[in-house]
Amino acid sequence: MFTDNWKYRGIKKSVSLFLVGLSLSAAIAACGGPTGGGGDTVELTLVSYAVTRAAYEQIIPQFAQQWKEEHNQEVTFTQSYGGSGSQTRAVIDGLEADIVALALALDTQQIEKAGLIQPGWEEEAPNNAIVHKSVAALVTRPGNPKAINTWQDLAKDDVSVITANPKTSGGARWNFLGLWGAVTQTGGNDTTANEFTRTVFQNVPVLPRDARESSDVFFKQGQGDVLINYENEVILAKQNGQDLPYVIPEVNISIDNPIAVVDTNVDKHGTREVAEAFLQYLFTPTAQREFAKVGFRPVDPSVAAEFTNQFPPIRTLFTIADLGGWDAVQTKFFADGAIFDKILSGVSR
Repeated sequence: MFTDNWKYRGIKKSVSLFLVGLSLSAAIAACGGPTGGGGDTVELTLVSYAVTRAAYEQIIPQFAQQWKEEHNQEVTFTQSYGGSGSQTRAVIDGLEADIVALALALDTQQIEKAGLIQPGWEEEAPNNAIVHKSVAALVTRPGNPKAINTWQDLAKDDVSVITANPKTSGGARWNFLGLWGAVTQTGGNDTTANEFTRTVFQNVPVLPRDARESSDVFFKQGQGDVLINYENEVILAKQNGQDLPYVIPEVNISIDNPIAVVDTNVDKHGTREVAEAFLQYLFTPTAQREFAKVGFRPVDPSVAAEFTNQFPPIRTLFTIADLGGWDAVQTKFFADGAIFDKILSGVSR
């Protein structure tokens, strides 16, 4: 049963937005009838980043069946998947998402700053709205010929590292922060972290725009000895027949993935009740199990206990809060002229 513990957040004034051209996947069920919450059918638009699709394809029909049984109403979903940053821009530019499930809270905060999500969204869902997690993975060449096992190994003179540019890729910011925190969260300070991170980026031959381009550089173009990736992606790749050699560093960053209702849109569409119910459903053991099956670390402890063989323990696991939170991190590291720009300016190509 769904619990009615959601605080009502006032209806915002609707604004006319130009709907950007973005390819949407087919709805789970044929759409028909009214799109609001009062008819026989209600439609939700879910906007997420690419690797979540496998989980949502299982979760959505389960939720729809339960909603039908409890409310005698059909719920259908239009889904859109792509890079988290591009999805964020699309929603801000007019893609009328009812729910956004993005790769990092910084992206959700951008939608909040655009006035589409009301402040306090983190407190409106369980677990501070973090619906699943992952950690960084170091994908190596077969046999791991460069003996890469830790973040520190990425600073070796003979190691070539592939990672996306954190100025253009939200996901790549996790990579950078994993490197930085591997020093500061194990007794080092900003000075030693800066030196270490600069050395690693000296070993980065190119900076692709996003994670997809990074994978193409590593796998299709054959560049690099190691690709900084994410545990969930390599697990899902294995399930799809691509068994990648990888290492999970014992010092790691918790890659926390948020979920949020887009207030302006659900109030415009009349879909708040079902959208909030769907968010709450994502934290049930049933949905958490589907996330875990495709490689995400579940936030439900009972489900996590079922998948201990899939997810190795992390000796030192730090979070974005340990680094000051996203606002501080963005200003300190990724704003124009901040630490990342200074590191690049000192790196010779």
